[in-house]
Amino acid sequence: MADGDPRRQSGILSRRRLCGLGLALLLGACSTVVPRSAPPPVTAGKPVEKPAPQTGLPDDKERHRVALLVPLSGPNAAVGQSIADAAALALADTGSRQLRITNYDTAQGAEAAARKALAEGNGLFLGPLLSDDVRAIVAPAGAAGVPIISFSNDPAAAGDGVWLLGFSPAQSIDRVVRYAKSRGMTRFAGLIPPGLYGRNASNMLIRAAEAAGGTVVAMQSYQRTPASIAAAIGKMSKEKYDAVLIADSGRIAITAAPAIRRSGGAGVRILGTELWNAEPGLNNSPVLAGAWFASVDDSMFAQFTTRYRARYGRTPYRLASLGYDAVLLTVRIAKDWKLGRRFPADALADEGGFAGVDGAFRFAHGHIAERALAVHQLAPKGGTIVSPAPKGF
Repeated sequence: MADGDPRRQSGILSRRRLCGLGLALLLGACSTVVPRSAPPPVTAGKPVEKPAPQTGLPDDKERHRVALLVPLSGPNAAVGQSIADAAALALADTGSRQLRITNYDTAQGAEAAARKALAEGNGLFLGPLLSDDVRAIVAPAGAAGVPIISFSNDPAAAGDGVWLLGFSPAQSIDRVVRYAKSRGMTRFAGLIPPGLYGRNASNMLIRAAEAAGGTVVAMQSYQRTPASIAAAIGKMSKEKYDAVLIADSGRIAITAAPAIRRSGGAGVRILGTELWNAEPGLNNSPVLAGAWFASVDDSMFAQFTTRYRARYGRTPYRLASLGYDAVLLTVRIAKDWKLGRRFPADALADEGGFAGVDGAFRFAHGHIAERALAVHQLAPKGGTIVSPAPKGF
């Protein structure tokens, strides 16, 4: 599936970039003090009337209401809560008083969550996480004129009114293939898993190799069993290739790499996708030493993790950065978002892009976040970056 495992989730920036991220990460948590209401007057001879209990969100005429749509129950609850916590941290770090961010649980039904958010006056949706949930909320959000900035990475979910902030496997594959070609590799092979993710990865591998001036000489699909993986590698070994893309998790790559070496691929460079960036333990696997994959630079994420742990007492999921960056993006655009008006979605098309925990990104050429990606190399003593991410666009 294009979204993959939820735990896995790429010049100078223009003047429209987000407010300084480094400063935001160093700021202490801020809190909004809500003044207490004055007690009702007491009139002689008349009983004091208690106000009716308030339902829904409190009245707020000075802030924009933004809905964060993530799973807060069910199997993906921990990931969703990590994203929600990161969003709250971003709001505190920036000190913004222009936004009220309210969490809605998509695990109880994404469409129901979206309709509740609309009824409560939210003018922007951050999330959902899964592409099926995005499709479930497109109709009510579109009818209300509310844009969606989703955390999905399924390109099929993007479109009118829907922008994707998730990490794109297509961009990751393109970046690592181009880098491999720049290092003299021209003949590529692919080990492709079943499902939508695998189909998208195979198509991107072919396009990226051709665009870089290389060729895909072998491609095999497999089921996720050792026997199936070995059989696919055996068929692939009939061709000579310089590099092989394993379009799957690091766990699968660890299984496949020894078979590739035994099948005549001793000097073959192993390539991975953005999925590997959520698996820091891969550096401990000697069979993947020297492998390359393209993903965002993690230097800012390390600072974010320190801030997150200090506030919540636990380590964030890798996808939590999407919640943080989505709020930074919203805070930046909120400066031009007038109260009572629709969210100015045209501002998302800034060609100079924006900055966040995961580096520079922009939506200038479509509704999928284009990211500045680095090429990482795995090594037993710790991974290194062999090709830095551009600072901007």
